[in-house]
Amino acid sequence: MAIGEAMSVGLVGLKAFIIQIQAFISQGLPYFSIIGLPDASLSEARERVKSACQATGFRWPDTRVTVNLSPASMPKRGSSHDLAIAASVLGAAGTIPHDALSHTVVLGELNLDGTILPINGLLPILLHVRELGIHNVIVPKGNEEEAALVPGLKVAALRHVGELIELMGGNARYTLSEASCAAMMSLSSGAEDAIAVPGIGDMNEVVGQEMTKWAMQVAAAGGHHMLMTGPPGSGKTMLASRMPGIMCPLIETEQLEVASIRSICGTLHRYGITDVPPFEAPHHTASHASLVGGGSGLAGPGAITRSHRGILFMDEAPEFAPRVLQSLREPLESGYIALSRAKGTAYYPARFQLIMAANPCPCGFAYGNGERCTCRERDRVRYFNRLSGPILDRIDIQTEVLPVERLHASDGQICEDSRTMRSRVIAARSAARERFGEYGWSCNAQASGEWLRRNTSLSALALINRALETKRLSLRGADRAMRLAWTLADLAGVCSPRREEMIRGIAMRTRIT
Repeated sequence: MAIGEAMSVGLVGLKAFIIQIQAFISQGLPYFSIIGLPDASLSEARERVKSACQATGFRWPDTRVTVNLSPASMPKRGSSHDLAIAASVLGAAGTIPHDALSHTVVLGELNLDGTILPINGLLPILLHVRELGIHNVIVPKGNEEEAALVPGLKVAALRHVGELIELMGGNARYTLSEASCAAMMSLSSGAEDAIAVPGIGDMNEVVGQEMTKWAMQVAAAGGHHMLMTGPPGSGKTMLASRMPGIMCPLIETEQLEVASIRSICGTLHRYGITDVPPFEAPHHTASHASLVGGGSGLAGPGAITRSHRGILFMDEAPEFAPRVLQSLREPLESGYIALSRAKGTAYYPARFQLIMAANPCPCGFAYGNGERCTCRERDRVRYFNRLSGPILDRIDIQTEVLPVERLHASDGQICEDSRTMRSRVIAARSAARERFGEYGWSCNAQASGEWLRRNTSLSALALINRALETKRLSLRGADRAMRLAWTLADLAGVCSPRREEMIRGIAMRTRIT
C-alpha cells in the first residue's frame, strides 16, 4: 500500500519546527502505533484519530497501522497534530490522494465525533510557516480569526474531518450538529471571555505624587527597572497599573512577539495584536514555576515571559518567596529565560520592565519620624532585607512614595494626563533610538557600559567616580546611574548628560529624593 503523508508543526518554546508525518498500513494483527518521540497527550491521539475517522464513514483497517513523526530525535507534544495524523492515515488507505497534503501544513485537535477543535500557539506556527515559503494551511474553524492575522497564506478553516476528505476530493458521511459547533466555538473563545480585560487608567486620576510620576516617565523613557517604597494607601499600585499608558507603543515586530506568547498561552483572543505593552501582576503567593515557567516534558511560559516587552509588577515585593525573587536575576540581565526539563530546553523571551512596590516595614508605617510604626527594629531590617542586594543592584530607580497630606478641589487641580506624559516619553525614546541605531539598542537601559564611559563627559564621569570611591555605587550601579543620566538628558532635550542630569541620576539610583 501507499504511504500517506501530511505535515504539521511543533513548538519548543517559541521556536517552531516542521514535522513530517507518514502513515503505513501493513499486514499483521490490528494495531495502531505512533512513533517518533510522542508525549503522553500525543500517544493518546490513537484513540481520538481512530474514532474521528470512523465518524466520517471511513472503515478503519483491520491490520497494522504505523504513523511516524519525523525528525524522530525531536520530542513531539500536544494534540495539535491529531488532524495531520488522521490525514496521513486516510491517505495511506486511499480515501484521499496519498500525497495531496505533502506541501500543506495541517493543524487541529480532534474530538471523538470528528469535530476539529482549536489549538494554542497557532500564530508563531503560521509565522514560521510563512518564513519557510509554505502557503497552504489547514486550521480549525475556531482558529480562523487568528490565522487571518498572518497575511500571505492560503488558509482553509475546517470544522470536521469529513470536510477535510471532501476538500481533497473524497466522499464522507458525517453529521455536524449545532451543539458540536457551539461547543467547538466556545473553546476557541475560551472561558476567560467572561472576564473583561481591564482598561488602563489615566495618570491624572492619581492624586499628587508628582515626583513619583516623573520617576515613572524616566523609567518608561529609558526602559529602567523601578522600586517604589511607601506606606499603604499612598498610591503605589495605582501608579504602577497606569504605567503601560505612558510607555511607547510597541512596534510591529514587538507586537508579533507579544501576540505569539499570548497565542501559546491561549489568551490571544482576549487582546488580538495590539501596540499596548503587556502588564502582568502576579500575587505575592505566586510559585517559582508560575513566575519563570514550568511543566513536565517541555516547560511552558510564566509571568516573566507574558510580560515580555511590557511591565512585570510585583506588589508587596518583600512578601514573595526568596527563591521567586532570586529567579529574576538572570532574566533581568539577559532578557530571556532558559527552562531545562527532561525532554529538552525551552527558551522564552523575557525582556520586561520590573516595577516593584514595597512597604517600609511589616506594619507599613516606618516613614517620616516613624511614630506610627509598631515594628521592632530587627523586624524592619529583616523585612526589607528580603530584597537581596543583587536584586536591588539591578533596580535603576528607587523612590519613596509618601502619603498625600492634602486634597484640593478638582476645579483648581492641574494634573498631567497619560497622553501628555506618553508624548514626552516617545520623544525621549526616539532620541535614544536614533543615537543607538547602529548598535541595535532601542533604549538607554540596553546601552553598554563601555559606550557610556566613552561618550559621557569628563565632568559628569567625575561625579560617578566620586560615588564609586565613597562606596555609594557599585560598578554595575555606576553604569545604571549613567544610563539614568542619559535618559534624563533625552527628556531635557540635550544631546548628552550634564552635571545636573548625572547628580539626579545618582540620586534616583540610591533612593535619595
